[in-house]
Amino acid sequence: MRRALTLMLVAAALSACSTYEPEPVSPYQWQQRQERIQRQEAERLRRCETMDKQSERYTRECARAGASQ
Repeated sequence: MRRALTLMLVAAALSACSTYEPEPVSPYQWQQRQERIQRQEAERLRRCETMDKQSERYTRECARAGASQ
């Protein structure tokens, strides 16, 4: 019983950490969303270009599934 309660509390705590982002409903909102995603990806790529390719951080933050390294 105690274990089940602990698991439920942990699940509730972890679900509270994620942010809710509603789906865009207008073309303008979709465009804003796409531009934001493109900016974030460009920023990530710029950071990855300056990192040491042998570091753990590079492996964690820059490696993408299906990408050759």
